[in-house]
Amino acid sequence: MYTIERISEILKLLEKNGRVEVNELSDHFNASKETIRRDLREMESKGLLQRTHGGAIFESKYPSGLAEFPVAIREIQYYKEKEAICKKAASFINDGDNIFVDNSSTCLYLVKHIPVQYKVTLITNSIKLLVGMLESEYPNLTAVCLGGFFNPANLSTYGATARKTAGEFYPTKSFMSCAGVHLPDQFTDSSMLEVDTKQLMIERSKEVFILADHTKFERTGPVFLANFSSINTLITDFQNTSNFLPFQKAGINVIPVEVN
Repeated sequence: MYTIERISEILKLLEKNGRVEVNELSDHFNASKETIRRDLREMESKGLLQRTHGGAIFESKYPSGLAEFPVAIREIQYYKEKEAICKKAASFINDGDNIFVDNSSTCLYLVKHIPVQYKVTLITNSIKLLVGMLESEYPNLTAVCLGGFFNPANLSTYGATARKTAGEFYPTKSFMSCAGVHLPDQFTDSSMLEVDTKQLMIERSKEVFILADHTKFERTGPVFLANFSSINTLITDFQNTSNFLPFQKAGINVIPVEVN
């Protein structure tokens, strides 16, 4: 198992139980105790936990729940689910598309699944996404950074400049995540700073895709993002199809994906 997989699972266990023990983690992951201690030291250095004698407790310097972790941490959480969701989402991108991609941790996995031969214009307020593009070659991908004020926690831009630049585009498709779902008919977000840019892109896009892992169905974010009727497609790893009815009634095409 790779380090990122263990850290992702340790985060889940911490959020669920409040503490973890080195011996139990060693058995759980079939890894040496020193490997587990190294993982816990790395997580502590990033502010994710506090190490204790024989284990660690969930005492993060970042607030849990709806006040989200920084994007660099959220990228690790449920990364297999996000990978599967983005792989499916990329299959809807066509050669010549102009797409908006938001600053969510989920959408960080989208670009690498776009066929390299496609000529695509990518509009985004995600600095982390743009930096990630430097690590691979995308010869036919044109990136547009929306500019504005810099949010160091989300590694993104926001404000009047970002919104003004976004207003110059009419994307073929927009891909974004959300903080949660508020039944009967609303998607919610976590940031008042950035939600206005996402709302503008929803208004101007021909098609809007919400990419949401199963945890988004268990919570409601503090900020309104969009009504169900504004969204065309929802891609999720959530498998409880009986819960899809409110989305389908609003005309949303719900696409469940399996996670390997």
